[in-house]
Amino acid sequence: IPLLHRALAMTKRPLLLFASPWTGPGWMRSNGDVRGKGALKGKAGDKYHKTWANYFIKFLDEYAKHNLTFWAVTAQNEPVTGLFTPPQAPTMAFTAAQQRDFIAQDLGPALARSPHRTQLLMLDDQRSHLPHWAEVVLGNATAARYVAGLAVHWYLDAIVPPGSSLEATHKLFPDHFLLYTEACTGFLTFR
Repeated sequence: IPLLHRALAMTKRPLLLFASPWTGPGWMRSNGDVRGKGALKGKAGDKYHKTWANYFIKFLDEYAKHNLTFWAVTAQNEPVTGLFTPPQAPTMAFTAAQQRDFIAQDLGPALARSPHRTQLLMLDDQRSHLPHWAEVVLGNATAARYVAGLAVHWYLDAIVPPGSSLEATHKLFPDHFLLYTEACTGFLTFR
């Protein structure tokens, strides 16, 4: 929070912040730990999913107390990684259908009811999951209503052509923007 306040003091333009969760608390996860392979217990619409959606709202509430607002949140950082993650990495698995249902039944309605004008981004993972992931989530009218755009990572870009992933997705869902949200250099040595 102090760093964000310092950054705000250094610019005349607003900062467009977005947040992306790595994992829910261990007691909500199928493996009982914040690390390793695991998903939210239960299914969309149940107490675990509603509680996890409310965590997003509480997060936004707490930052708002410090005059910090978020332009967007993502439903989950690297949801596919949670299916095969190393045992010590904090992550949480979602399939495209699970993310669709969580957005449609829990997170989307929670954000819509909140006082926050925070937009919701889906996927937040490799573009190799496109356009399939978008077809599953945005193909559902209820979920699509809550989603502003797709968050994409670039780590596998060298092996996934943009035409078959980004361009194909944009043609299918032109009203939803595509935004690269995570990248680094040196991840794959064959680049």
